Amino acid sequence: MTVLDEIVAGVREDLAARQAAVSLDELKDRAARTPAAVDAISMLRSDGVSVIAEVKRASPSKGQLATIPDPADLARAYVDGGASVISVLTEERRFKGSLADLTAVRAAVDVPILRKDFIVTSYQLWEARAYGADLALLIVAALDDQALISLVERAESLGLTALVEVHDEAELQRALAANAKIIGINARNLKTLEIHPEVFGELAPMVPADVLLVAESGIRGP
Repeated sequence: MTVLDEIVAGVREDLAARQAAVSLDELKDRAARTPAAVDAISMLRSDGVSVIAEVKRASPSKGQLATIPDPADLARAYVDGGASVISVLTEERRFKGSLADLTAVRAAVDVPILRKDFIVTSYQLWEARAYGADLALLIVAALDDQALISLVERAESLGLTALVEVHDEAELQRALAANAKIIGINARNLKTLEIHPEVFGELAPMVPADVLLVAESGIRGP
């Protein structure tokens, strides 16, 4: 079992507990009362380098990263520093995130917010919208083709922008086939946690000009 497989297995267990506690109808009611999603693509296409700053307490590769007593304060500092989008980890076991962090950040800033998690069901997209996210991460390596296409379509129907993450050419072609509007090229292989910094340079030329590109992981400076 790969690292990614282990994470997704844990995500499914935690998801089942949330589904037992909060029905889909309750999520839909909350989503209906949530302000419309912000146009993240326009924000990220603005002049200069656009930065997605992250609220992230821990990771499988590094362990504990930060305590972050108040994610809202951190998000405001990111925006003051020029961040275009705030990414909030909501995976509980390996990244120590939560939907409570997403709620706190949404209340604190007006820029688009990305729910960063291992999304494998439409229920999680309803959660993302209900808790105020404007974008949702979809990891190609965690999904089969049918699920990927279905989740991209569901995200769009909810007003969410899907940031579709890839690590190699095969995953990139799957993302393009799913009509991804934003593709994140992750230098980290989530199955092994190894960093391959050359990946962005190899894959970026294969992406059509109308698809927005995001560089993920392995960045150490300007």
